[in-house]
Amino acid sequence: MNMQMAITMTAAETALVDAYTAAIGELPGEGAVLSARDTLLSDLKTQGLPTRRLESWHYTDLRALLRSVPAFEPTAFAERVDPLVLGSSVLAVLNGKADAKGLPTSVNVRTYAESLIDGVAAADLVERDPEDAIGRINGSLVRDGFEIEVPEGTVLEQPLELQLVQSAGQNHSRFPVTFGANTRATVVERHLSVSDAASLVTVVSDLILDDGADITWIILQQQGASDSHLAQVNFDLGANAKLRLFVINAGGKLVRQEIHGVTTGEGADFQLRGINLLGGDTHTDVTFTLGHDVPNTTSKEVIRNVLFDRAKGVFQGQIRVAPDAQKTDAKMACNTLLLSDDADFSAKPELEIFADDVQCGHGATVIDINPTHLYYLRARGIPENKARAMLVNAFVDEIVEELEHEGLIETLETIISVWLEKHA
Repeated sequence: MNMQMAITMTAAETALVDAYTAAIGELPGEGAVLSARDTLLSDLKTQGLPTRRLESWHYTDLRALLRSVPAFEPTAFAERVDPLVLGSSVLAVLNGKADAKGLPTSVNVRTYAESLIDGVAAADLVERDPEDAIGRINGSLVRDGFEIEVPEGTVLEQPLELQLVQSAGQNHSRFPVTFGANTRATVVERHLSVSDAASLVTVVSDLILDDGADITWIILQQQGASDSHLAQVNFDLGANAKLRLFVINAGGKLVRQEIHGVTTGEGADFQLRGINLLGGDTHTDVTFTLGHDVPNTTSKEVIRNVLFDRAKGVFQGQIRVAPDAQKTDAKMACNTLLLSDDADFSAKPELEIFADDVQCGHGATVIDINPTHLYYLRARGIPENKARAMLVNAFVDEIVEELEHEGLIETLETIISVWLEKHA
């Protein structure tokens, strides 16, 4: 008979279990939802947080890095902030509580707490695989978020901004989002800390794009210097669906952003663009998997990283091409500016190809600022610090400029410039 024995828990693991025990009477949902939560928590107790012994966590030993977890702060206060783009519709989660004021009339929305209470959410509260620590923590403790449906044929003229504003404690949110056939939308998933108090934030966004949907999804992560941020995006692309995913990490002490997707309809296209701005003694990990499961699909991933001080960064990217997925065109690149001898970046691009008529490739570079470029600018009277900042800006702005919304481009370029001025 096989028996799983509970591990000796770390302080962080104990705090997570204690948080569940303390909040069990307040967490939304009964019956199947409560049973799903209990199963996830039981797995956490027996397996603990992942270590480098697990391949997908080899560069981010969560058990060692997550040393403490703040308790829930029921009295913590946070308010909405102005959206990145004037005129955007805003759905806010403030310290873990959904604020549904200002719903866009063309979109069907309800709070995730409602889905938990009526039991519909029970099917969501499962692990993707045995190494899904983020799903395990989030599913055990999730309190709110939004369930969103964009009806077939809907075109959102202005961005929809999902604000997650945190001031202290814990915030566990979830966003199941369905985009109907031939929809068009830009969504900003914005994570923002408004105090110096430590927080633990987990979020899971599950995106379904029906046939012909054309979606831009932007993740802007600006957690505080003491915060831990564990996030996951899962997506499924139908026939001729297009998803452009932009990820900008510009905050947080410990960050793990997972991206997992599949193409299930012919003609589907996925584009990932990432910018990791890392300074201090932060640790940021972007882990990505994509399954090309049907013929005639395309994807391209470009990640740009800038590291100062003692920062550590990770990019793990895996593309899998199924035997039937002929005519797949998939490319992946990870480019890093390492601006400190004490900084460290690990890149692990992978291809698993089981079809023979494909075009697939990957690459990774790690460099410093080109001295010739620096000399060119200084020879024209530009001070060295300003010249270095200009070159770093150009390195990452190339990614932002691929966006089609001028207002978003200007705002994100300003955020990046301010971050670089502070850290450079």
